[in-house]
Order: sequence, then structure tokens, then C-alpha cells
Amino acid sequence: MTTTSVETPGRVSDGGAAGPRPAAPGRHGRRRGLPGTARQWTAIGFATPLLVYLVGFYAYPLWRNLEMSLHDYTVRTFVQGNPEFAGFENYAEVFASDTFGVALTNTAVFTLASIGFQYAIGLALAVFFQSNFRLSNVLRSLFLVPWLLPLIVSSSTWAWMLNSENGIVNSVIEAFGGQQINWLTSPETALLSVIIANIWLGIPFNLVILHAGLQQIPTELYEAASLDGASAWQRFWHITFPLLRPVTAITLLLGFIYTLKVVDVVWIMTTGGPGDSSLILAVWSYREAFGTGQPEFSPAAAIGNLLIVIALVFGFVHLRMQRSWEKS
Repeated sequence: MTTTSVETPGRVSDGGAAGPRPAAPGRHGRRRGLPGTARQWTAIGFATPLLVYLVGFYAYPLWRNLEMSLHDYTVRTFVQGNPEFAGFENYAEVFASDTFGVALTNTAVFTLASIGFQYAIGLALAVFFQSNFRLSNVLRSLFLVPWLLPLIVSSSTWAWMLNSENGIVNSVIEAFGGQQINWLTSPETALLSVIIANIWLGIPFNLVILHAGLQQIPTELYEAASLDGASAWQRFWHITFPLLRPVTAITLLLGFIYTLKVVDVVWIMTTGGPGDSSLILAVWSYREAFGTGQPEFSPAAAIGNLLIVIALVFGFVHLRMQRSWEKS
């Protein structure tokens, strides 16, 4: 006769010895942490420096700029306070000015040409350095020099190179039998000169960001495409460029915002002249506030707010495009 043994609850399987059941987790068995009030104060303590920074360096300057554009500020009222309320008169003055159309057109040409060539050249260099040849790291580091130099140094160097009388660019042109070009003093070439300098300054940024994006593309895709007989151009157009699209979008957005607010390059090289031939909106705002003997703070603030609105519009467009890409 056989008997069947049934393990009773509370016994250990290996020895069968009865033991106490593990106590159910209760209120006293839980891991104790900070009380609710202490956790809240800890979170507030960590968030306070960030909130102070955002309010002090973003919210307050934006509010102050908006407030200045809606009042009639002079040097006296800027110091003593109590300016007269002007409403949207400063904006109407900016839009009605003859300078507005010229500055807006120059800003569009300057911005689009700069970010277009910066991206194209930066992408070409990023693809070139992707091969990782022997001196690729050294050469890539040398391309970062324009990005590391202070803008006042770079702008002054370009102003000297493009000088009509003793600039190195004209010296090279004349050495090959060409004629002297008034790069910075001619209305036909002043805007082109500052665009060239700004392109040179922005190439390293595009190179770094795009080269980092290329490192995220799996090499297996290129190997499979090579086995299928795809050429170098086909691999770039059908693999590299589509997979680099998110990085491209953020690179162009940051480049647009940076180029939109460029002041130092244009101001040092041409101060927006001759006349208004190289004047852009950011330089116009700076010139109204600080570039003349009679500061016009309120119109300058209105121009600055216009630049903020343009940047916000393109920022929302970028977010909209990014969401559509994620859905697709």
C-alpha cells in the first residue's frame, strides 16, 4: 500500500521542517523614505535655481523688451522711468520706415544663403571625414578653429582680408591680373562679403553636428547597398540623406536662429553700410539703440520683438514637421 505525501503549507520543501510563514508586507514592513512634505521641499529646492535662471534671463528680458516697445522711451525716461504709453506706434513706425523693406530683404538673403552654404559644406566635410583616414581627426580639429575664435577676432580678420587697399584677397586677385574689388565699401559687394564671413564661421558647427549624426547610421546598410551594386551617390541619396533628416532639421533650425540674430560680424565689417546695403534686422535694432548719438530704445525693442516672432514661427514649423516625421 502506497501513501501519497502532500506538502503542508508552512513547511520547507527540502527538509520538511515547519517554519513561520513570511509576514505579509504591511505598514511597518515598507521601506521608509522621506515624508511627503520633505520630498516636496527637496523637489522645490532642486527646481528653484532653474526657475530663477529662466525668470531672470528669459522671462524678465522678454517682458522688459515688450514693455519698452509699447512705451516711448528716451534716455531720460530710461533712467528715471515713467515713459509715455505709445501702444503700437513704435511697430507702425518700424513698418512704415523705408529701411524696413531693405533690412528685411537683406535679412532673408543673409540668413538663407548662410545656412544653405553652411549646411552643404558642413555635410560634404562630414561625409568626407566619415572614412576615418589617417589624419582625419587632426584635420577635423583644425576645422573647429573658426568656431573657437572670438567673433570679434574673426570679424576683424575678415575685414582686414577684404580691405580694398591692402587686403590679402585683393592682392591675390591683382597678382593674377584681376582688378581691385571694393568688398566692404561697395553696395554691390558689401552684403556678399559679410555672407562669406558668416558662412566660414558657421561651417564647423554644421560639421560637428552632422558628423555625429552620421556615426549613428548602421554600416550594415552601406554594406548591403554595395552588394546590390549601389554607387556612392545612390548610397548617399537613399541611405545617408534620409536617415540624417532629424539631425538636418535641428541643425538648420539652430543655424537659422543663430544667423537671424547675428550682429557682431556685420557691425564690425560694414556697420550695415555703405548706406543700408548690408543692413539686417538685428544690426538695425542694435544701431537704433546704441549705434547713434540719439538712442531710440523703443523702435529698437520693436525690431527685436519682430525677430523673436520670426524665430518662434520657424520653431513651431520645425516641431510640426518633426511630429509628422515621427508619425510617418
